[in-house]
Amino acid sequence: MSVKAFRLVPAVEREMLMSDKARINIECIECCGKNLYIGTNDGSIYHFLLEEKNAPAEKTTFSVTKQLHKSLSFRKAVGELKAASALDRLLVLCDSTITLVNMMNLEPIPTGAKIKGAVTFTLNENPVNGDPFCVEVCIVSVKRRTIQLFLVYEDRVQIVKEVFTQEQPCAVAVDGHYLCLALTTQYIILNYDTGVSQDLFPYSSEERRPIVKRIGRQEFLLAGPGGLGMFATVDGVSQHAPVHWSENVIGAALCFPYVVALDEEFITVHSMLDQQQKQTLPFKDGHILQDFEGKVIVATNKGVYILVPLPLERQIQDLLASRRVEEALVLAKGARRNIPKEKFQIMYRRILQQAGFIQFAQLQFLEAKELFRSSQLDVRELISLYPFLLPTSSSFMRSHPPLHEYADLNQLTQGDQEKMARCKRFLMSYLSEVRSTDIANGYKEDIDTALLKLYAETNHESLLDLLVSENFCLLADSAAWLEKHKKFFALGLLYHSNGQDAAALQLWVKIVNGEIQDSTRTDLYEYIVDFLTSCLDHELVWKYAEWVLQRNEEIGVYIFTKRPAEEEQQKNSFNPEDVISCLNKYPKSLVKYLEFLVLERRIKKEKYHTHLAVLYLEEVLHGKSQEGAESCTEMSTTQAKLRSLLQKSDLYRIHFILDKISGTNLHMECAILYGKLEEHDKALHILVHELKDFAAAEDYCMWNSENKGPPCRRKLFHMLLSAYLNSSPSKHELLVAAVDLLNSHAAEFDAASVLQLIPDSWSVQLLSSFLTGAVRESIHAQRMTQLALGLAKAENIIYKHEKVKLKGSPIVLSDRKVCQVCQSPFSEPVFVRYPNGGMAHTHCAANKLVNSNTNHHLSSPSGRT
Repeated sequence: MSVKAFRLVPAVEREMLMSDKARINIECIECCGKNLYIGTNDGSIYHFLLEEKNAPAEKTTFSVTKQLHKSLSFRKAVGELKAASALDRLLVLCDSTITLVNMMNLEPIPTGAKIKGAVTFTLNENPVNGDPFCVEVCIVSVKRRTIQLFLVYEDRVQIVKEVFTQEQPCAVAVDGHYLCLALTTQYIILNYDTGVSQDLFPYSSEERRPIVKRIGRQEFLLAGPGGLGMFATVDGVSQHAPVHWSENVIGAALCFPYVVALDEEFITVHSMLDQQQKQTLPFKDGHILQDFEGKVIVATNKGVYILVPLPLERQIQDLLASRRVEEALVLAKGARRNIPKEKFQIMYRRILQQAGFIQFAQLQFLEAKELFRSSQLDVRELISLYPFLLPTSSSFMRSHPPLHEYADLNQLTQGDQEKMARCKRFLMSYLSEVRSTDIANGYKEDIDTALLKLYAETNHESLLDLLVSENFCLLADSAAWLEKHKKFFALGLLYHSNGQDAAALQLWVKIVNGEIQDSTRTDLYEYIVDFLTSCLDHELVWKYAEWVLQRNEEIGVYIFTKRPAEEEQQKNSFNPEDVISCLNKYPKSLVKYLEFLVLERRIKKEKYHTHLAVLYLEEVLHGKSQEGAESCTEMSTTQAKLRSLLQKSDLYRIHFILDKISGTNLHMECAILYGKLEEHDKALHILVHELKDFAAAEDYCMWNSENKGPPCRRKLFHMLLSAYLNSSPSKHELLVAAVDLLNSHAAEFDAASVLQLIPDSWSVQLLSSFLTGAVRESIHAQRMTQLALGLAKAENIIYKHEKVKLKGSPIVLSDRKVCQVCQSPFSEPVFVRYPNGGMAHTHCAANKLVNSNTNHHLSSPSGRT
């Protein structure tokens, strides 16, 4: 999985370095800022000024200017070069001696300070010494199994520590107090301050060249066995998975997020993020690879080259262009540490959006949705891919540079209808999820309009749910789209949600009338009735009232009878007179409306009650004139309603209704009306002698005496008994009814009066049940009376006791008593007594002429009046 992460750019070519001296080879390099130093095998040091030319990353070149050439007196190969910029010194290892020279003129320092006996050395980039004007140097000593640590100042050196190892060290890297050492057979971490060491893993320095490189605070990169680049911290653990490089690695460097390795033929680039090899650059005869402050430099014996990293953003774009989304995202996350936070957030959000469109184009909808949501994609970018979904009034312009390469969905799917349908289903799902989230802020009209168009086009069941809930669909675009797809019922809902109820009703009425076709709702007529029932525009209700009633009287009347209770309580509710006037042409509706007024709203107006009773009566009479089971059933139901109204209502015109019933066979209704007129004998005569409905006669006595007290009920039952007994001639069935009445309602009769009425021929056994009940009732009444009398007497005694307690001691008035106010004797037996026992004339007490001593006594609570 290749990535173009670096370009190899020449820096110092052979002619600049050695001219015609073919035997000169590069041994080591050092770079500090713009200063490049090269050490050769003939004991020379070259100083170049390295400057990057302003150009795009793909065309980066360097301007190299030779500053100085200095030959050392040793005439031997220069082994190491290290710059100490804080001291303006260059540390040069040659012939086992580290010499300090001036960075600018390469002259040895005047004091001649040196470190002798060094095989190799390195600087501590995380020094433990607090002095900023010295550097800490760690050397592998020519002494066997010895590491030495020095402090190097501007003009002197000072040995600090000498550490002995269990094997001969071959390479060393330093971080703080920790030494990472490549010994003969293994790598170890050694704390030179405490002496504690920790083995890492075995490695044979005889088989291949060890690599020990500090790559960060307390972390090192090592050449491990099996061609692995291993990461290790000072605690002996690895925070990164190893990278797999060549078995013959010569050098390695870190340029996050990449590890660059050099072998005899190639430079390989490996990602620390996913451990994959990303790039291979042919590079023969290379023997030096080092990084200096993020700048990676490689060298052969004859030339120096710089590995210029391409900007991470460009690398990520290349990966995205190759549809390698996962790699691009991994690289983008890894770039966080090298890019300022705000810039990274903008860049990363855009990368996520690009990745989302790549996944979308590959129909990986779950992945695309997650990327779109996490990147806070302007949802219009996605909607714009679908032709005609964005409102015509939308001013949206796609992101520039573009997030994808597609003009629209047709190009993306190449006309494949199945893919296009899947893309539309995804967009419907995504828009329905985000429309209520923060992602939709500012774009709600575009989202809801697009969603409506998709629902209408695909005949989706959620179209109606969208329209009946709060939505931001643009009326002009949405109406045209719904009309195009013949979604006329939904169009009515759209008009309603935009406050255009008249337009909605006009459309729905056309559907019901068959003028336009839409089968969305088979119960559209009932829906219109419900709509008008809750409609607050009364003019609109009146406009369509005739149409509703003409189609179905019984359902249509709901527009008046099923209105919300809170509206009925308002003053502007429908005037019953106007409604009744409208319903006069529709008898069934009129009956239902009057039932609503009388039975539900309980309006106490005589004309409504009378009108309803008349309508019931007319329907009953009409039903009796018809034949057939259906009409008989309807008539029975209406007759039951009529009887119930006549019984329970006291507001209708009784004589008026009675006149209408006269001459018909509605005997029960006549009896009820006579009962309302208190003409109970006529009523009972009808029930007993004409209808012979004894049970109805008993019910008549019960409901007619309801809420009127026991005397009224007893009177009615006695009248009924008389009706049974006084018939001429006496009929057996009436006598049986009389006996049943007495036995079943014994408590309702006065036994003494009953015994005078019944025939002498009746046996005691025949009336045993009645007599038993009557005796029990009499005894019960007597006992209850005695109990009430006893309770009354007890209560009277209690009151007398309270009265005696309140009387107190007697007051004696004589001619010796004087008024406490005026000190004059009493001339008549009328006085005022104060709580303290003192007495005064009534007029003296009224004038309130009481001295202070008297006032004191008057306020005393010691006495009672």
